[in-house]
Amino acid sequence: MSAPPSRSSLPELDSFDPREIDLDELSRELANIRRELDAGVGAEDIAHLQKIERWGRTCTALGYGTAWMAPNPISAMLISQGVLTRWLLMHHISHRGYDQVEGIPEKYTSNKFGRGWRRIIDWMDWILPEAWHEEHDFLHHYNLGEDKDPDLLERNAAWMKEKDLPHWMRKILVGGLATSWKWFYYAPSTLDALRQARARRNKEPDTEPASLFNPFRPGGRELWKRSILPHATWRFVAIPALYAPLGPVAVTNVLLNSIGAELINNLHSFLIIGPNHTGDDLYRFDEPVSGRGEFYLRQIVGSANYETGTDRMDWLQMWLNYQIEHHIFPNLTMLQYRKAQPRVEALCRKMGIPYVQQSVFKRFGKMWEVLTGSASMRRVTNLVGKTTSGAKSRSGLSAQ
Repeated sequence: MSAPPSRSSLPELDSFDPREIDLDELSRELANIRRELDAGVGAEDIAHLQKIERWGRTCTALGYGTAWMAPNPISAMLISQGVLTRWLLMHHISHRGYDQVEGIPEKYTSNKFGRGWRRIIDWMDWILPEAWHEEHDFLHHYNLGEDKDPDLLERNAAWMKEKDLPHWMRKILVGGLATSWKWFYYAPSTLDALRQARARRNKEPDTEPASLFNPFRPGGRELWKRSILPHATWRFVAIPALYAPLGPVAVTNVLLNSIGAELINNLHSFLIIGPNHTGDDLYRFDEPVSGRGEFYLRQIVGSANYETGTDRMDWLQMWLNYQIEHHIFPNLTMLQYRKAQPRVEALCRKMGIPYVQQSVFKRFGKMWEVLTGSASMRRVTNLVGKTTSGAKSRSGLSAQ
């Protein structure tokens, strides 16, 4: 089912009172939806996964098959789409979305995909797979909108406001970040999460400096050795070198198209990832969640969907257009998210829970306003208590 375009729940947000939500009923209804979704998982989900993988492989083949001819945006976009498709697969497989599907090939399970030597063929990116698993699958998903959430963009951009940077400078900095965020933010952020997790497990003190880029520190060496250099060598040295028999011009063209693909990849991923949890109609929280029902409610009012409904639309948005459903049920297959979406939306409408869904471009605009300081997210201590600051509304919630 496709969502009506440009739909938003702002009117509902203004009258939303979480204390009127029966959290036990919400948990029961979502559990019923999950049971019915699980009962329908099977060979169709495997075939769908493999189809999306073929689409990505086709983009990669066409991109590199033409990249040697001349620097051009078409080859670069195809290469970028192929790289993003590998991330898409990693996202759902890392969440164990396919582990329990009967008949699933072992290479699509979380214990195999991207692990060890398979990183080269499954997901060679700036981000170390096990670091992504720690940062995204655990820290982000189970601390959504809290200060412990590493992907809370409003907090990550707060330094610009604290330094009182002019608005035009904030726009330039955010624009620059959009073309480089995977290696300047995501690679070190995910590896930092892995390092801290190792320290906790080994009961060791966390003594690493804030910056991981210093190659003279253990964390910096690990970042360069395991994240930056492997991907850079593969993408910008090894692949262009394969075209050496065609001459130095061909090698240079492939290198230039690979650099172009990297910039497009950063922009595309920034467009579809950042807006999922950032906007003046979404919530962030100052206290840990208390109970399963509140956890579910936080995932809904702290997330936003984009337009949904077809493989082509979902693929171009890397299935991040089902972010509400994904945060409620992190380990569904891609196909099951499309089936879950109308049911979760209907439940939210029935229970009076805001359900935010707009085009990705409108959501990007809302994220941009928050990052540049033109707007603020709705900040609360929790969804059943008082606000951190600001006028107290009927619901006990307010925007800051």
